[in-house]
Amino acid sequence: MIGYMRRDSRLSGVLHVLLHMAETDGPVTSERLAAAMGTNPVVVRRIMAGLRDMGLVASGKGHGGGWTIACDLDRVTLDDVYRALGAPEILALGHRSAAPHCLVEQAVNAALADAFREAESLLRARLGAVTLGRLSADFHARLSGRGLCGRTEPTDEA
Repeated sequence: MIGYMRRDSRLSGVLHVLLHMAETDGPVTSERLAAAMGTNPVVVRRIMAGLRDMGLVASGKGHGGGWTIACDLDRVTLDDVYRALGAPEILALGHRSAAPHCLVEQAVNAALADAFREAESLLRARLGAVTLGRLSADFHARLSGRGLCGRTEPTDEA
């Protein structure tokens, strides 16, 4: 049966909140980040722990605690963030393996495997060529071209 595959938007969501965090003075709580990502604070803490382990963010506990940027945005690539998320599957497509001895299935899977490897390699190269600093500069260029858009805290839907 062919069905709808849900897209994994964690990379997009994390990049979004990292840029908001870079615009925010002081720590941002898991609750605020969860509201911006449309998820549960427990999920945010799990995701942010991976980013912390890679040195991208830092966390503080207690009153006034939360998450802060702990890296140089100009040195961290989108691929670094992708890896900090555990390098989730890039493509939702996969091989059929119902009849591994079938020569037709083998031919199809070989062709798809090559295409999947090439697509993943291209995407990873592009992710590696873009830094968080470049995303931040793009945001600021859009902001100055639009005029003040109001809030820049993580609850903004910009």
